[in-house]
Amino acid sequence: MTAHVVVGADGSPSSQAAVAWAADDAVRRGCALWIVRVCEPWTYDIPLQTPPGFRDSMTDHCREVLDAAIRLARERAPRLEVEGVLETGRTVEILRREAEEAEEIVVGNRGLGGFTGLLLGSVSLALSGSGTVPVVVVRGSQERMYDEVVVGFDGSAHSAAALEYAFEEATRRGARLQAIHTWQMPVLGQGATVYPSLVEEIVEAERRVTADTLTAWRQKYPGVEAEETVVCGHPVAVVCEASLTADLVVVGSRGLGRLGSVLLGSVSHGILHHAHCPVVVVRDRGEA
Repeated sequence: MTAHVVVGADGSPSSQAAVAWAADDAVRRGCALWIVRVCEPWTYDIPLQTPPGFRDSMTDHCREVLDAAIRLARERAPRLEVEGVLETGRTVEILRREAEEAEEIVVGNRGLGGFTGLLLGSVSLALSGSGTVPVVVVRGSQERMYDEVVVGFDGSAHSAAALEYAFEEATRRGARLQAIHTWQMPVLGQGATVYPSLVEEIVEAERRVTADTLTAWRQKYPGVEAEETVVCGHPVAVVCEASLTADLVVVGSRGLGRLGSVLLGSVSHGILHHAHCPVVVVRDRGEA
């Protein structure tokens, strides 16, 4: 099968941004772009009498949305191989199936759902928590260019997968990489004293972990200018602040939290909601 990137399209401004981003990334990867438009079955199965031709008109509308997305992609990248896919079914299920053999799947942060105040739509959230390939959630302006990729890592298998994706993406873009490792002060009992020497030991230990982790990746990707950031703070706040001057943020789907059975960790969830640029959620291949 030809290597390809999958992007979901529903006609919303968010999905248009996703199509543009996916077209650019497909060009960087040297692969094709598949644009998928899903007609949800509820549009046909409303338990009320619908006028003649309703089903056909909804299908025609979905086709128009798909055609518009294809035109956008071809205008963005005239030499890109673009294929349109029109399917009827549940959006998350169809997108997940279409992306099984893809390089990645791209969606907007919100679609045409009724709750316009939400920062993250149900489709993008569901795919981010269960996708078998990297899931890119596009938000923020796509025209700004900082030539920087940000990746958050904590030493878990998921963060190792995120580091690999981030180094590869930085290589394709010719961009800098900022690798962020955060730590938080241990929780002590009431009345306990935190000695300066203890804090210094924790800081030094976290710096060693970061340096040791990145050494192998720097050797594998010598062309990437990689900067390490070790800071005491909450990972969501630190990574989201860094996203203000980044083109892309990369995170693992889960970290070292206690709830090992959850599909999407709280840190990844928080970054998806509050980052200022596109976010890629990468799962460990062992769980794909």
